[in-house]
Amino acid sequence: MALVVICGQPCSGKSTAAACLANALSDTESKPSVRIIDEASFHLSRNQSYADMTAEKNLRGVLRSEVDRSLSKDSIIIVDSLNSIKGYRYELWCLARAAGTRYCVVYCDVEENMCRAWNEERKEKAEPAYDDKIFEDLIRRFERPDSKNRWDSPLFELWPARDAIDKSSQAILDAVSYLTKRVDSKTRDVKILQPTIATQTARTSEANSLYEMDKATQEVINAIVEAQSHALGGPLNGVSLGPELPSIDISRSVGLPELRRLRRTFIKLAGQTSLSGRPPPSDASSAKRMFVDYLNRELGNN
Repeated sequence: MALVVICGQPCSGKSTAAACLANALSDTESKPSVRIIDEASFHLSRNQSYADMTAEKNLRGVLRSEVDRSLSKDSIIIVDSLNSIKGYRYELWCLARAAGTRYCVVYCDVEENMCRAWNEERKEKAEPAYDDKIFEDLIRRFERPDSKNRWDSPLFELWPARDAIDKSSQAILDAVSYLTKRVDSKTRDVKILQPTIATQTARTSEANSLYEMDKATQEVINAIVEAQSHALGGPLNGVSLGPELPSIDISRSVGLPELRRLRRTFIKLAGQTSLSGRPPPSDASSAKRMFVDYLNRELGNN
């Protein structure tokens, strides 16, 4: 249904914003299924998750994989993490596009000195806080979202230092409206991302067809090699593959490397045909017939 990316500097009120958004969504008439994905979901502490670049990269991978598994047409996924790198937000946007769902970014805009003060308050209260070195590194590397970027749009901005965050905050209300609004042919202010050929998962039937074609063409190659071995280098009058299949008409000896090259080219052409909207051969007999016709045409021109 939708993917929401919570973005902001460390200790800027992101978790509060995520919780308020989830509560506001649960109060709507449609009552969508909402799930928050964050470091705590995997029992990871903040300092461990951002101790070095390797740990941070692993964290992003874990969160991204969980988002990929959780996205569906019936639920709203809220990613409550720093999401401070624009390249990573682009990866999340691609996941939403592949799933064909809505997407938006909620940004907690807070000055750096206020984030530092809130981090110190957490230390005094013995609440989860960042070590000073990690905190300063995260502040330095933060990449502010820009609504001009497709992976940062639409962008809903909160100012926690100026206005307390609750489910009646204007940005929260705007995000709820965007995520739950009914969409029809006349709707212009809500965008549902559409998957492309590059992001769509191949249909199972096509995958099975390509497997059958790979197997069938290999059987044709094996039949040619066996027939040539029986001919002991002499001429072939045709290689028969069965009563309902055309024979392979070759008048010269064809080496295995050439046969493999022709097979690879044929499979590649069949795959391109599939991407253009026409399915590949659906069974072994059809694949063999097409491959034999291709071989007769190619070998007959040489």
